[in-house]
Amino acid sequence: MSLKAFHVVFITASVLLAFFFAAWCLGLGEKDGIGWRAAGIASAATGLVLVAYEAWALRRIPSQSSQAASGGKRGLL
Repeated sequence: MSLKAFHVVFITASVLLAFFFAAWCLGLGEKDGIGWRAAGIASAATGLVLVAYEAWALRRIPSQSSQAASGGKRGLL
């Protein structure tokens, strides 16, 4: 598995976990107080930041085909 593929799987799983946790916390927050709401909002914000990070990282991590075309030598003149 390439670094890019692993990165996509890992960050996507993290995003899903953050959003499910946010939904759970916000559901509890209706009856159990402001702490759960704060945790839910923080988790949702974390999920959004992870989505932005994944979009940024996918542009930065080269695919294996582009590495093979350049001989796998990045950063050399």
